[in-house]
Amino acid sequence: MALKAFVASDVPYMDPAALSFCFAQLFRGEVGDDGKSVSDLPRKFMVIGHRGCGMNMVQSSDRRMKSIKENSILSFNAAGKFLLDFIEFDVQVTKDDCPVIFHDNYILTEEKGAIVEKRVTDLTSAEFLSYGPQKKPEDVGKPLFRKTKDGTIFEWKVENDDSFCTLEEVFQKVEHSFGFNIELKFDDNIVYKEEDMIHTLQVVLKVVYEYGKDRAIIFSSFHPDAAQLMRKLQTTYPVFFLTNGGSKTYKDIRRNSLEEAVKLCLASGLQGIVCEVKAILRNPGAVKQIKGSSLSLITYGQLNNVAEVVYMQHMLGVDGVIVDLVQEISESVSEFTRVEEEGQEEKLKEAKQRQGTLCMPHLSQDELAFLLKLVSKVMHKTTT
Repeated sequence: MALKAFVASDVPYMDPAALSFCFAQLFRGEVGDDGKSVSDLPRKFMVIGHRGCGMNMVQSSDRRMKSIKENSILSFNAAGKFLLDFIEFDVQVTKDDCPVIFHDNYILTEEKGAIVEKRVTDLTSAEFLSYGPQKKPEDVGKPLFRKTKDGTIFEWKVENDDSFCTLEEVFQKVEHSFGFNIELKFDDNIVYKEEDMIHTLQVVLKVVYEYGKDRAIIFSSFHPDAAQLMRKLQTTYPVFFLTNGGSKTYKDIRRNSLEEAVKLCLASGLQGIVCEVKAILRNPGAVKQIKGSSLSLITYGQLNNVAEVVYMQHMLGVDGVIVDLVQEISESVSEFTRVEEEGQEEKLKEAKQRQGTLCMPHLSQDELAFLLKLVSKVMHKTTT
């Protein structure tokens, strides 16, 4: 793999010696009678397109972050042209029981010179679909705006726009060859009655059962109760718990650490965790603990748009990454996977000679030193 220069980003500090120890622990293994060990066997590493071909950051100077309208049929099918395993998108249910694809809790438009925002779940499906570009060229939709975390409002403009869509349309119009990671959206500021949450999940499931067929599907949610209830309501599809791993504090302690996330998954029969990549960089040893609990692990976050950070996670044992720069990261993963596969035959020949010894990944000393230096730089700049 060709490793490229990288500018340190906004992540807490960790001693690089800790990561070196973690590499050693994760790749230690016994060699069986067949001459193979866990570290000798090829492992599928998933690449998942975030909101399709990547989230929109209308305030960004990076054109790639506002190339294609996120969470749209256009974005999903564009992502499908690359070597992806899944696309990730956000589902909410309108007040007339229609699952629609939209990330934010509120949708913003301009009326009589003023910005007006409405909660997505308070709209009917027809009202929701009236925002933005329309399917019929002669129709004019309501102008769209977006609010950043600091409250700044930008007009939501992208180079390749598309209309909003429903979950049913996604199943019908998106290429069938890759899976869906369906994030179940609930507002952190609302206390939901269990019966209301169950109703919302059942509405989503009705569409999935009718149109899902044999497509690979993963459900995920930041809301612990939603994840637990979805697991109780069905056993056909795996359910993952979404967590930022402790970078933000919530009243619900289940959301405040990777340790609590593991407890929730094991207690509720969930199949995996989707966590912010910073949580893994702060504590790489958590990968071994999560995988040792027979849970899958996927990460999300802007650092997943850096090929070297993705490669490092692959070496640590992470199962997949949710990314915005779909083309760049999928090509990078394809390349380092190809290099690894070409090296499998030689690795197997050497396996017996390594019995009882440390089975490190096939990295040169220069590559390993670079990764350790990279992580040290990435972790050193704090959120001050």
